[in-house]
Amino acid sequence: MAPKRPTGAGALPAHTVEPHATHMPDPAQLYAALDLGTNSCRMLIARPKGAQFHVVDSFSKTVQLGQGLEASGKLSRASMARTVQALQICRRKIEQHNVRHMRLVATEACRRARNARDFIRYVRRETGLPLEIIETEEEARLAVISCAPLVSKKTEQLLVVDIGGGSTELVWIDLSGVPGPDRPRAIMRLSGGFRGDPASLEPAAKVVDWISVPLGVATLKDQFQDVEDDAARFALMSWYFEEKLADFSPYNSAQAREGFQIIGTSGTVTTVAASHLGLRRYDRTKVDGLRMSSDQIDRVIRDYLALGPEGRRTDPRIGRDRHTLIMSGAAILQALMRIWPTDKLSVADRGLREGLLYAQMSADGVLEDGPY
Repeated sequence: MAPKRPTGAGALPAHTVEPHATHMPDPAQLYAALDLGTNSCRMLIARPKGAQFHVVDSFSKTVQLGQGLEASGKLSRASMARTVQALQICRRKIEQHNVRHMRLVATEACRRARNARDFIRYVRRETGLPLEIIETEEEARLAVISCAPLVSKKTEQLLVVDIGGGSTELVWIDLSGVPGPDRPRAIMRLSGGFRGDPASLEPAAKVVDWISVPLGVATLKDQFQDVEDDAARFALMSWYFEEKLADFSPYNSAQAREGFQIIGTSGTVTTVAASHLGLRRYDRTKVDGLRMSSDQIDRVIRDYLALGPEGRRTDPRIGRDRHTLIMSGAAILQALMRIWPTDKLSVADRGLREGLLYAQMSADGVLEDGPY
């Protein structure tokens, strides 16, 4: 837990924002969650509402913090400056809403950069924000927690997949020992290290296995840049990613498909869903929670391949920010659907920020027990 604001000599600047407080909060108070990734800085401000939360403000900006990191091993001055400018906006929003409960985290770029600690100190000095770097396991756990409301009461085996830019996290959870109505809540109770809450006497979700594959939409694409044929490149990417899952615990394919659920959370998954729905303008309410079959996913991917690189660049369903990365993401998605014994995918337009909010609110006891 980060320390409270010091007073007297050596105190932090007046605009320093207090991190997550230790006292029981008023349920009407607001919470903030910030995710600083390799490309984007995104924040949500929300208040508890029943078993979930209501977003009152948000912020998202492409900052390209990891630009040049692959070559130099360090965050550049320009990328750090861009990021601090975005964080200044976040700080103003936090102060405007008088937010006193928050968790603000940095992920892959800061995990890899040699000068990450200097950057964290720079952020604290310029904005007063208590930014922290989290490990891959913590990032995966929070992604799982964010998906709790989408877990079916019939689900006995759950696979949560988070396809990122530089890596892909997979978490396999056994819910068979948890009564159906309690399964979403059991996901919410997953604590550090993927252990169930030791203070709880209720049946717990059990993590069978988890893995962080060092291949995401950007890094997988880079592996096959020299393959000119579009369809061949896609096939190679998909099989290459599947090979990287060799150390992940295999699921007994003889077991029934009933009771197995895959939840996918990433821009790739939501883009494929939007394409399936034919949305020319993205609508989260239609995408989040949508269930797609393997045939529907394959149909979208075949459409992408038929379009070719130029067609994908101009397709409004894909968007100009994602057209160069959609096929590597689709290759990962197709590999996963090929391996695991289900022909359904639940689409989640949620992730680290939502997980941060749920984890804070759950720890403070301000969320009601279901329904989700």
